[in-house]
Amino acid sequence: MAGHPVVVYPPNDSGGRRVRIDAIISGTAYSDRDLVEFLRRAGAQEPEALADSPLIEWRGGHPHDYDAHG
Repeated sequence: MAGHPVVVYPPNDSGGRRVRIDAIISGTAYSDRDLVEFLRRAGAQEPEALADSPLIEWRGGHPHDYDAHG
């Protein structure tokens, strides 16, 4: 698989980040708990550990920051 299989987009005005897993939009995460749930639903083994993996590309803002104004 080329590139990053998981992309977390910049925070939006409502304080969430769109999440794409394997080219499919999984939804909007408002916390790492949401991100872990999306990873679990996608079949990731140990999704809690994957949340800090280099397989995730965090676009815009800081990783694990969901506040557009922070």
